[in-house]
Amino acid sequence: MQAELEALMLQVLEKITPTSEEYCKVETLSRRLEQKILEACQQQNVKATVRVEGSIAKDTWLRENPDIDIFIRLPTSILREKLGEVGLTIAKAAMQEATKITERYAEHPYLEITLDNQRIDIVPCYNAKPGEWQSATDRTPYHTDYIRQHLSSKMRGEVRLLKQFMQNIRVYGAEIKVGGFSGYLCELLILTYGSFIQTVQAFANYNKRIIIDPEHHFLDKEKETATLFLEPLVIVDPVDKARNVASAVQTDKLYNFIGASRKFLQTPSEIFFFAPKQLLLSFNRKELERQLEERGSALIFLVVQGVEAVPDVLWGQLYKAKRSLRKLLELNDYKVLRDTVWSNEKTLNIFVFELEQQIIANIKKHAGPPLERINECDNFLAKYIENDHVIAGPYVEEGKWIVEVIRKNVDAAVFLKEKLAEGGKNVGIPDILAKAFKENFTVFVNNEITKTYNNKKHEETEEFNIFLTTFLLGKPFWLK
Repeated sequence: MQAELEALMLQVLEKITPTSEEYCKVETLSRRLEQKILEACQQQNVKATVRVEGSIAKDTWLRENPDIDIFIRLPTSILREKLGEVGLTIAKAAMQEATKITERYAEHPYLEITLDNQRIDIVPCYNAKPGEWQSATDRTPYHTDYIRQHLSSKMRGEVRLLKQFMQNIRVYGAEIKVGGFSGYLCELLILTYGSFIQTVQAFANYNKRIIIDPEHHFLDKEKETATLFLEPLVIVDPVDKARNVASAVQTDKLYNFIGASRKFLQTPSEIFFFAPKQLLLSFNRKELERQLEERGSALIFLVVQGVEAVPDVLWGQLYKAKRSLRKLLELNDYKVLRDTVWSNEKTLNIFVFELEQQIIANIKKHAGPPLERINECDNFLAKYIENDHVIAGPYVEEGKWIVEVIRKNVDAAVFLKEKLAEGGKNVGIPDILAKAFKENFTVFVNNEITKTYNNKKHEETEEFNIFLTTFLLGKPFWLK
């Protein structure tokens, strides 16, 4: 078994490790861009240090994903509110030959460009001293130095295996959309456990909170660590003891990794690194209709168009809105089985709520106070004893006054339309989405989604098809 596992690792590693030609191409492009940005800094009369960071600098990049990160380390004398503006000005001046330029936003603006079919992020940060951080990106150069200093050549291959595994099971990426494991987190895990296999073994045996402190910042201070960090996975940043590198990892991503790790160790297979294309096929329209008809539950789709926001801001608002909408449904007695949200980040956003029932009973039971609370009972009786909405009661049951009242709403689709007609800010919909809801949204139930599904008017329809098929099936591909 061990020999077969090692053979599998070598087989996968060969496919994901860059070739010498790819190394040369990325290295040449990186250095050329570095020089151009440095020249742009000089032209703008800004004293800065320009350096390639991230997986390229640490030699942990995957051959299919050579994202190049170039950081502009600016003087701390630049005002915080001007950091993004100065960085963008320099980056745009340097990147005029780019085939595509997109402004992105994390904590502050940065530039994403496409050049020579490569994606490059140009990110401003401060040339800050350790512990004197002024922006979240100030730590990145120190992360690069730490990993380069501690990661051996063999370990770099182990990081690649872990990244490929996580990427394939869809738990890789710390951006808000994914809420998964960052590249830096993967590198620290390999430094901690020594190899890919030992890392998945550690997580396969997960039965309590994991706390990792590579630099022993909290040696003999376990209680302090437990108080400072509340997440189920804690990796204390070697360059900043106040930061949990794993804070962005959503709980469901952590447990998906745990589940996939256990299954992989039971039945090692290349499928965990490269999902067969046939497993990503989507239902055709006829099969979708059959699935929805035979399912027995009610799927409510909220289709929202015309939202303008950079991806990180958009996904933050989408997830916040999803939580608010689920809470709204549950507070009004609709049983939510599952929920999710999809976006093409341009023109189309779709919330999905699977309910036990779209239509609920016309009457609900409403419990009042225990009879021991005399004043509260008097108030309850005064409110309901001659109330037109009361069908039965008040009566006493298990020591409490009870009434049965007519519901104000019984149809989830109609209920959501009414609540969102004016944008939904009063039910927790954030500003950008509230404006879009007010101007242009549609509610589809079950088969009605076929008006959007396979609709060639919308971009990236195939991505939504796969997304919806995956959601309906529920079972991750690695369990097949």
